[in-house]
Amino acid sequence: MTTLTYVYADSTAVLGPLATYAEPHCYDLCSEHSERLTVPRGWEVIRLAPDPESLRPSADDLEALANAVREAARPRDTAPEPSAELGRRGHLRVLRNPDNT
Repeated sequence: MTTLTYVYADSTAVLGPLATYAEPHCYDLCSEHSERLTVPRGWEVIRLAPDPESLRPSADDLEALANAVREAARPRDTAPEPSAELGRRGHLRVLRNPDNT
């Protein structure tokens, strides 16, 4: 996977490693589409090769995975919360007065 970034002012398209956050004019592409990319006539394509070390899981990746597994395994309170909604009429809702609970 790569991120495609357009730089309109320079008539350039840059293909590089996946971006960590979204920006305007950025699109994530699968490897098939990044290999077949074409740009408008007169534009330049810059292909940045990813650092092989950055493709391996990092300590942060492993810690995030461990935290997600711990969170998923944590028992949850399954008691349903009382509904504040008493009724509906079209798009309108009748809500319970929180002072009368």
